Amino acid sequence: MMDGIAGRIAERIRHGGPISVAAFMTEAMFDPREGFYATRNPIGAGEDFITAPAVSQMFGELIGLWCGQVWMDMGRPAAFHLVELGPGTGQMMSDVIRAGRAVPGFMAAAQFHLIEASPALKMVQGRTLTPMGVEIGWLDRIEDIPPGPAILLGNEFLDCLPVRQAIKQKGQWHERLIGLDETGEAFRFVMGPRLGTEAELVPERLREAPDGTLVELRPGDQQVVDHLARRFADQPGHALFIDYGPAHSEAGDTFQAIRQHQKADPLEAPGTADLTARVDFEQLAHFARQGGLAVTGPAPQGDWLRAMGLEVRAAALIGQAPELKTRIARQVMRLCEPDQMGELFKVMAISAQGLPKPPGFTGDG
Repeated sequence: MMDGIAGRIAERIRHGGPISVAAFMTEAMFDPREGFYATRNPIGAGEDFITAPAVSQMFGELIGLWCGQVWMDMGRPAAFHLVELGPGTGQMMSDVIRAGRAVPGFMAAAQFHLIEASPALKMVQGRTLTPMGVEIGWLDRIEDIPPGPAILLGNEFLDCLPVRQAIKQKGQWHERLIGLDETGEAFRFVMGPRLGTEAELVPERLREAPDGTLVELRPGDQQVVDHLARRFADQPGHALFIDYGPAHSEAGDTFQAIRQHQKADPLEAPGTADLTARVDFEQLAHFARQGGLAVTGPAPQGDWLRAMGLEVRAAALIGQAPELKTRIARQVMRLCEPDQMGELFKVMAISAQGLPKPPGFTGDG
C-alpha cells in the first residue's frame, strides 16, 4: 500500500486519470510536507548530489567577477538586484560576494536576493551567508524580484524545472503520462492524448522526427524567459544559466532520479530522490530570442571557466598554499575536463538588448 506522496499521487490518478511527468515532478519535489526539497539538504559529498560550487570556491569567484564586469557594462547602476535562483547551500553566493568585493562600488550597489523553495535549504543558506556580513532577502518566485536593474544567476536551476514528455505515434505527438500498473501499487508510463496546439512546444529541430521518437517539453523554461523578457524590456539586466544538457535539441528520455549519488527509478518512492532532466539550450535560446532578448552561448563550462581566468586563479591559490597544489589541480580537472563537468555542462547568458557582450564567451559562443 503506497503512502505519503506516493499514496496521494496514486489517489489523484485513481480519481482523475494519468498525470503529466511535470505534475509528478512537482508533487515529488515541492510537496510542502514531504517533498524532496521541502525536507532535506540534498547537496554535498555525503548527500544526494554534488554541484560545481561545492567542488571549488573558484567557480563562484569567477561568477562574481563576471557579475562585476556586467554591472560595469550596465553603466554601474547605483542600485541593482543580484539574484540567485535555486541557490543550493549558499556556497556559490558566498564566493560571488567575496569576489564582488574586489570590484569598486559593486557591493554598495548590490541588493541580494535568493529564490528558494526549500525551507531546509533556506536554513543552510542562512548559516552559510551570515558570516559574509551582507543583508540577504529570500523570495518565493522570480516574479517577486523588485523592479530595477538586475543580474540573475541560475546554476543547476533549470534542470529541476518540471518537464513534460511526448512521443510521436502515427505522425502525431502524444503526451507521455504517468499512471498506475495493474496492481494499482506502482507507477508506470502510459500513452496520453494527442497534443493540440501544445505540439508547438516540440523543438523545431525534432518536429519531423520518425514515429517512436520521445522528446521533452520544457514549459518552465518558457515561463522563466517570459519573465526576463518583461523585466529586461525597460530595465538593463543579464541572466547567467549554467546547467547540464546539449547545445542542440536532442530526442530521448533524460528524466532521471539521483539518490545518494546513484541513479534510481524516477517513478519509485517520489519525494526521496532528486528528479531532473537535461536542459535544451537550443530551445532556451529560441524562447529568449522570441522574447526579444540577446543570447550569448551556450559555451561548454570548461571553456567558459578558462576564458574567465580559472587557471590564473588556481595558480594564485597554489601560490598562497603550495601544499594544496594537488587538490586544486583536481578541482580544475573536475570543473573543466570533457569527461567530468567541462563538456556536459553549458553556460548561457540571456540579456537585455543593447548591452555589451558579457565576458567569458569566445567566438560564436
